[in-house]
Amino acid sequence: MADRHNAGTEDPHELLLRRHRAVMAPWVPLYYEKPLEIVSGEGCTVTDADGVSYLEFYSGIAVNTLGYRVPEIIRAAEHQLRKGVVHTSTFYLISAQVELAERIAKLSGIPDPVVFFTASGTEAVEAALLVTTEYRQSSQIIALRYGYHGRTFGALGVTGDRNWQGMGLSPLRVAHAHGGERRRGALAGLDDEAFVAACRDDLAELIATGTPSRTAAMLVEAVQGIAGAIPLVPGQLSAYRDVLDAYDIPLIVDEVQSGWGRTGRFWAYQWHDVVPDVLVFAKGVGNGLPLGGIVGRREIMSSLTSPSVSSFGGNHLSTAVASATLDHITAHRLPERAARLGDGLIEGLRSGLAAEPFVSQVRGVGLLLGIEYSRDSTLSPYPEMARRVQQNCRDNGLLVGIGGTHGNCLRLSPPLTVRQDEIHQAVRIIVEATGQARA
Repeated sequence: MADRHNAGTEDPHELLLRRHRAVMAPWVPLYYEKPLEIVSGEGCTVTDADGVSYLEFYSGIAVNTLGYRVPEIIRAAEHQLRKGVVHTSTFYLISAQVELAERIAKLSGIPDPVVFFTASGTEAVEAALLVTTEYRQSSQIIALRYGYHGRTFGALGVTGDRNWQGMGLSPLRVAHAHGGERRRGALAGLDDEAFVAACRDDLAELIATGTPSRTAAMLVEAVQGIAGAIPLVPGQLSAYRDVLDAYDIPLIVDEVQSGWGRTGRFWAYQWHDVVPDVLVFAKGVGNGLPLGGIVGRREIMSSLTSPSVSSFGGNHLSTAVASATLDHITAHRLPERAARLGDGLIEGLRSGLAAEPFVSQVRGVGLLLGIEYSRDSTLSPYPEMARRVQQNCRDNGLLVGIGGTHGNCLRLSPPLTVRQDEIHQAVRIIVEATGQARA
């Protein structure tokens, strides 16, 4: 009775926060000193439960590709809902699923492609690991340092960021090659050509001496998102591909965060002279509805000897909305737009933050960017500064993410529909927020 009586006078936000902490897993984090509840949105603007509006530059972790309250998305969802069928399972034919698979297969660039839909990016990573380990009859995976691939047992095992690994147990044998970070460690200070050569030689040595005679696959992100939007160096991915081809090892590219035009190409791997054997996708494909999957060479995708399904993968509603999302991306040439606006965003941030002593790097590709905060020229991470800047951004009307192995990076992934004036507004807020955090 006391709880019900207090609920009548307690601040609704504090009550919701208390209820959250009482029933939600303690390892699910919340941003900000006063956690935020978003209740509505339109375009690149969202509004919280107190009626305060914000410019949203995180897209729900790169999920809301087109932003909020998009008419075409609403129409597609309403049209399917009125049919009364959201889900039937993949034991039945689903025309929207087949049509979307045909489009994704063509866009992948993979020869003789086959698609499998899942409900999330993590599940899609697991599917890619499943088909390649079956295909090669090996449990050995090579991944990259600083990489992140999901929260399940296998996906955490291949993740190269210790913040997400837990105990580090895995059903796989995993070896980690060098990732995109080029300012720390033994390869620091090398130019592009020397860095790529060192990464190639490192991978070749790893395969020759540190893995079994058969390796199932190498799993990479062309832009390492959770690490703070670290792009692989030009030529790095193709150098890895050359080594893999010598051993007949399949290449899996994880495009969960970087796909659907976010980096200025439809897939981030298209910035490199490679075509993967298996491509992992999710997040932005459904503009908020849960959908992921893999597309890969038929020979690899046909390797399972037993039936396998994803209960919710490729359901009627998610695939209908995904097709509408894809229509919008194509009709409005959003990859090209992301390249153009992303160049302006990164130039504005580099210029505005050039004099800030604690900003060690502004990096990224297209509209997938990171700002790293360090204490000094030794690149000692400064996570407290990053958190203060994030809070200041919120106080000034801008929502951004936090990432990096040490939690010292701001992460930016605005909707691909972001306007030029919103780019300018975000730059101004971030520059001001950084100055306020330093003061």
